[in-house]
Amino acid sequence: MKIENTKAQMRKGVLEYCILSLLSKNDAYASDIIKKLKEAKMIVVEGTLYPLLTRLKNAGLLSYRWEESKQGPPRKYYGITETGRAFLIELDGSWQELVDAVTIVKV
Repeated sequence: MKIENTKAQMRKGVLEYCILSLLSKNDAYASDIIKKLKEAKMIVVEGTLYPLLTRLKNAGLLSYRWEESKQGPPRKYYGITETGRAFLIELDGSWQELVDAVTIVKV
């Protein structure tokens, strides 16, 4: 078994949570989201991010708006909706439960 596969699956499992958390602070352009996730060692490529953003938008957790860009075509900026904020609060609780459970198991 390769550790990289397991690490990738663990990252995939928390990717939605990370995206909602990022967007709860500020609206962002997809490439900015990718940059922040890469800085956090979440290693994400566009092919992974765009379907996830679309799924979150279709679920009513995200919205987007178009903004003109000085460097080319208009850019799509994503933001979290009120439904997304409520969902994020629930995820915060679930995340803490998971951390607590893993801590108990490790001890």
